[in-house]
Amino acid sequence: MQTKLKISFIGGGNMAHALIGGLADKLTPAANIHVVDVNPDALAKLAQDFGVSTAAQVDDVLSQSDVIVLAVKPQQMREVVNSIAPYVQQQLVLSIAAGIRAADLSRWLGNHGAVVRTMPNTPALVGMGITGMAALPGVTAAQKEVADAILQAVGQTLWLEDESQIDAVTALSGSGPAYVFYFIEAMEEAALELGLTAAQGRQLALATFAGATELAARSNDPVSELRERVTSKGGTTFAALASMEASGVRHAIVRALHAAADRGKELGEEFGR
Repeated sequence: MQTKLKISFIGGGNMAHALIGGLADKLTPAANIHVVDVNPDALAKLAQDFGVSTAAQVDDVLSQSDVIVLAVKPQQMREVVNSIAPYVQQQLVLSIAAGIRAADLSRWLGNHGAVVRTMPNTPALVGMGITGMAALPGVTAAQKEVADAILQAVGQTLWLEDESQIDAVTALSGSGPAYVFYFIEAMEEAALELGLTAAQGRQLALATFAGATELAARSNDPVSELRERVTSKGGTTFAALASMEASGVRHAIVRALHAAADRGKELGEEFGR
């Protein structure tokens, strides 16, 4: 399905690149996508890869856009929003920045009501992301559909009734890929210590994560039951899990997610003034 949506991106980094890759000549023609970024290399790559238009600074193309996607870092957001404010009228504004609250974006834009705050994650780069989304009351049903279509271009979407839940989404799925990579790193390290090669360790770890995730996705059973089926009392899996429990791994992971959620709230307070 292709529409005539005109979409402007402020920021041309990795996540913008992933979104544009899922949108260009699919949801809308590449000619309808415009990217603003101060990095000439990023702009050149986007133009080469997808055929989108680019600019080094905010321009009047934003005024003609249906959607403006804010794809910059939290600490840059206030300055960026101030620069685009003169061009924002009825457009839907999508933010993919951690921590920055929709109400603050709206206030910086002169109480603009059509703001959706989102939190995608990096598997969007391979079309397997998941994005938590929350809309201000001023977002119309049609605009919510547009926002959903844009983020579904790179994976699944999950709408939240309460924007405060975005901090939990950030902790769980936004930051989550890093936890998975961390665990894979540990498995690869153990593989070397146990006499396997680096290549063997990587292949085994990646295939195990991919397979276990797919198994959980296809099953209606709780993951706790899936775990128990692999864990024979007194066996090798039991020994590994008992060691993890003794080391407090489960509680450490839960505490880590709380820390990530707390930091998300702090970013909102720090950069949302």
